[in-house]
Amino acid sequence: MTTALRRYPVLIALCIAALFMVVPFLIVAVNAVKSPAEYSEHGPLSLPQGLYLDGLKDFWQRVDYGQKLFNSVLISGSVAVLAAILSVLNAYAIGIGRIKGRTWVLAFFVLANMLPQEALVYPLYYLSKQVGLYDTRLSVIIVFTVIQAAFGTYLLSSVLGQFPREIIEAARIDGANKWQVLWRIVVPVSRPTIGVLLVFFFIWTWNEFLLPLVMLISNDNQTVSVALGVLQGQRLMDATMTNAAALLGVLPAIVFFLVFQRTLTRGIAVGAVK
Repeated sequence: MTTALRRYPVLIALCIAALFMVVPFLIVAVNAVKSPAEYSEHGPLSLPQGLYLDGLKDFWQRVDYGQKLFNSVLISGSVAVLAAILSVLNAYAIGIGRIKGRTWVLAFFVLANMLPQEALVYPLYYLSKQVGLYDTRLSVIIVFTVIQAAFGTYLLSSVLGQFPREIIEAARIDGANKWQVLWRIVVPVSRPTIGVLLVFFFIWTWNEFLLPLVMLISNDNQTVSVALGVLQGQRLMDATMTNAAALLGVLPAIVFFLVFQRTLTRGIAVGAVK
């Protein structure tokens, strides 16, 4: 009974925190289907009297949302997969291979992960111009793959550093080489952690604004976050369209998170048990 009573304050606190996160999204969703006149007359907290979808349609057409959505999904998905693969390869060499200077290598990855993106803008702009990748989606994919892999390498290295050596030695006795040990033993065992990294990498890349704004100047290459920022800066939207833009901007990331929620929960639970 005492243990159960102790859980109620934690449950109440979690419910309050969930409300603080869900309520703003609900307000945006409600205002996205209001007419501008209804918004002006009754304010942002009133319920809509009907579904006004012109704001969503106007925003979709004005920014060519379908193309922007494709760009964001392509860039975020590519970065998530490539950064996860690069993180696994780096962490395998550092955590299990025990390369020389392991501590200094990990410190380098931590430093790279802490470096502000503002300091990277001009070097990346200059290098992309020199190699002919400026204003291409490939340039953003390469940049964010390296940035996200820095964090992934640090996290996976600490996980693989505790990997049971007996399993690896048994596999080598059975004739497995380094690549077979990696793909047939290490990766399957570490799949929950890799799944968490995939989800985080996708969402983090989806929300990026500064570097895509600098690196992608063509309308056909811009992402959803850049399109939202550019259109807001032009002051061409009323309150209804602004909420519609916010809804369409965040909805794909929420859907992705919900689809892979079990993967994220399983990975965190496995990490906690370890």
